[in-house]
Amino acid sequence: MKPVPCRLEVQFVPRIWGARTLAPLFPEKTNLAEPIGEVWLTGNACAFADGPFAGRTLADAWRAMPPEWAGTRLDTGKPFPLLVKFLFTEDILSIQVHPDDDYARQHEAHTGWTGKTEMWHAIAARPSAEVLIGLKEDVTPESFRAAIADGSAEKCLNRIPVAAGDSIYVPAGTVHTIGPGLVLCEIQENSDLTYRVFDYNRPGLDGKPRPLHIDKALAVTRFGKQTGGKTLPVRFGDRNRSETYCAACRYFVTERREFTELAGATTSPERFELLIFLEGSGHIETAAGNAEYQRAQAWLLPAALGPYDLAPATRTTLLRTFVPDLTREVVAPLSEQGVPQSSLSRIVFP
Repeated sequence: MKPVPCRLEVQFVPRIWGARTLAPLFPEKTNLAEPIGEVWLTGNACAFADGPFAGRTLADAWRAMPPEWAGTRLDTGKPFPLLVKFLFTEDILSIQVHPDDDYARQHEAHTGWTGKTEMWHAIAARPSAEVLIGLKEDVTPESFRAAIADGSAEKCLNRIPVAAGDSIYVPAGTVHTIGPGLVLCEIQENSDLTYRVFDYNRPGLDGKPRPLHIDKALAVTRFGKQTGGKTLPVRFGDRNRSETYCAACRYFVTERREFTELAGATTSPERFELLIFLEGSGHIETAAGNAEYQRAQAWLLPAALGPYDLAPATRTTLLRTFVPDLTREVVAPLSEQGVPQSSLSRIVFP
């Protein structure tokens, strides 16, 4: 089973807040019969399009992957660690919060999900697009519960304007929502645990109100000082080839890469990595052969793949993400390049 880059098929997921056109990522999908809010790139049911696991779902293939594919540091006895999605928001999402791993283990073991720390990278944004992230510091559990009851929960959150290229970090326990007019790439722990506190009194796709989870939400919500919000990325390179560190935590590192010329990299034997192509086309060139990439695709690169080149036919932008050894793979290299601690603290989170 020679390590080769493998593409994953996407899944389109209807959401009441979703869009009926999925440009710019899927320009062929317009005038949709129902609103699509999420496109899952690494969901458990996403199937491999090619390679030795072709036709098998990610969940099934992950359990069978040898260390040369998964990496020597990752445990294939546990679920695949990263869930990557595209989000298309035509309406505001519910006001919600996600639990951390400890709470999920204690209270949600029957679901099989972990906690959920996530980040968003804005691919496209209309003017005035925004997200609401984290409670204001004077909000208490009592005042937040009262605001939920009277429909003013939005006023308790911090508003953050969003433009294309922005990255936002959302640790577990951070109350949040996403406004309309955004196309985001969401990278997160592989979990779908969401506790809604307010859904704007609207019906779901089945015509019935979606359930709220107020008591659970209040149990996991972070009050007082908040750690989520917009990051201040660190960028290296020039107009022909650049690398930007967007956000890093113990669950994932996300880098944005833009290039018009050959760009080389090397995988680590300790962990696989994912490439999410946002624009452009070209080839992934490896010792085992070449694979053609296109916009809106997700590729899994096995840990033992080794050196590879990205040869663009057109200007390419991608996100590269993996599960890191945070100190060794992020903090130490950036420090060696002269990035000050004050900048590291805005992209690297414990």
